Amino acid sequence: MAMFIIVIIALGYLFNYYYGDQSYGILIIAVIIAIVMSLTSYFSGDKIALATAGAKEIKKDANPYVYRMVENLCITAGTPTPRVHLIKDSAINAFATGRDPEHASIAITQGAIDQLNNEELEGVIAHELSHIKNYDIRLMMVVIVCVGIITLLADFFIRMRFYGGGKSKGNNKAGGIIIIVGLVLAILSPLFAKLIQLAISRKREYLADASGAMLTRYPEGLANALEKIKTQAQPLKKANQATAHLYISSPWNGAKKSFIHFTSTHPPIDQRINKLREMA
Repeated sequence: MAMFIIVIIALGYLFNYYYGDQSYGILIIAVIIAIVMSLTSYFSGDKIALATAGAKEIKKDANPYVYRMVENLCITAGTPTPRVHLIKDSAINAFATGRDPEHASIAITQGAIDQLNNEELEGVIAHELSHIKNYDIRLMMVVIVCVGIITLLADFFIRMRFYGGGKSKGNNKAGGIIIIVGLVLAILSPLFAKLIQLAISRKREYLADASGAMLTRYPEGLANALEKIKTQAQPLKKANQATAHLYISSPWNGAKKSFIHFTSTHPPIDQRINKLREMA
């Protein structure tokens, strides 16, 4: 989070130096847009994520097996029961979303219900409930907004550099250096922001694995579920880059095996399985 703040301040400083803008107009506009984005994300981000995934809320009478499993784990964890949603997809996956335990939802694919045994499904649900209890759902929304602010500022700088000119102070040599540094930072900062987002996402996945295993007292259940997820061939039908980090495993798992590792939203499944089995 500190890295995000540093990059945002650096971009803002370069804007004002290059354009000689003492009113901070560009930065103010960007912040206003970011505030609107963050409020929308905070209060409606879960609805957007669920709609994007095609998740439909279910009640206890629609699927008492899954609903009671969620309820029992919530009683053990001492947290409110989230709204339970079903994704009609044959792939094995699940995710949690919301802003706090009182305003949270969990979504599970039909494939997970059909293909996982009781202990495995319990491990997956415990993992997602841990994301809720650890406030990962809120943290990732904040991170998404920070990435959005950086991308927005970088886009402003590049567009105004080419279309609006500049009024930088100082001699031409210093102004030229600032232009070069500003362009490089504007081009690379979205990439740096994305890498920071991925790093945070991976760390929280490891934490949720450990917390979920402690909740069920059976790490092998989640490890076995991850084994099945690893070997499945089909991706989620409604996989989306914006929500990929929310799932227990990459929604493209098995479909993009050659994809570069450092761009993945999740740590390698083999490492997660090994860490879980070391807990047993």
